[in-house]
Amino acid sequence: MKAILGRKMGMTSVFAKDGTMYPVTVVEVLPNVVTQVKTIEKDGYVAVQVGYEDKKENRANKAEKGIAKKANTCPHYVSAELRGDEMANYQLGDLIKADLFQAGDVVDVIGTSKGHGYTGTIKRWHMTIGPKGHGSGYHRGQGSFANNGRYNHGVMPGKHMSGHSGNQSATLLNLLVVAVDAEKGYILIKGGLPGAKKSIVTIRSGIKTVKNKPAVKELLERTVAKEEPAPEVVEEVKPVETPVVEIPVEAAPVAETPAEADAPAEAEPVVEAPKEESKAEEVAPAAEEAKAE
Repeated sequence: MKAILGRKMGMTSVFAKDGTMYPVTVVEVLPNVVTQVKTIEKDGYVAVQVGYEDKKENRANKAEKGIAKKANTCPHYVSAELRGDEMANYQLGDLIKADLFQAGDVVDVIGTSKGHGYTGTIKRWHMTIGPKGHGSGYHRGQGSFANNGRYNHGVMPGKHMSGHSGNQSATLLNLLVVAVDAEKGYILIKGGLPGAKKSIVTIRSGIKTVKNKPAVKELLERTVAKEEPAPEVVEEVKPVETPVVEIPVEAAPVAETPAEADAPAEAEPVVEAPKEESKAEEVAPAAEEAKAE
């Protein structure tokens, strides 16, 4: 049996090349550093203590610094023991990476379930509610304890009652590993896992025998193609000769100012035409001269 620590990140969907969809949970698996080795001679059992996620030394206590110094590493936020026959091959300071498992393996995942606080029996143990009518005296009660004559001095152990729900260890068995990427540090496991997002989970080999082991199809790799910029084509622009057309420009009329418009117009001089002397006027002086003679 082998095991490794990881952090639950969330769920997504991946697709195989034939279109098969796998709903998976993404588990971040950073390198687990072996900080202690448990042996039968010294401790009575075989296991390794690993550290997950580096911690600054100024945030660690003396005990954590001492353990990290023996392993020639830095302190870690999470420390846990991983048991199994295959774990005995690791030495102090070794790294356990995500490639410990392969696609198609059947694993068990151990985590801490979400806490729901203090809840009643209907929500905590999924009991049946009573009649909803107003005349009913029983709606969401705990029901009979049925301890008369059998356990008169108290409540029978294991009785389902109201209390704190969740926030306890939970294990899901026989889960399928869909994909493993040691470089990017993640494992894709089919289905949901116990615990909230960003919670620590333990992935171990399945303890139960699976008769019909499901096969994982080859996944479709989605890559975003980078668009290459199109080459710039520079064309020589030849000057175009445009004919020059002369357009006669008419003088714009001069607008009169208000003062000039109100001023009286000057009278033009009148040129009198010479009057033609009539023949009668020419004859009259001639007649007078004749009389005088």
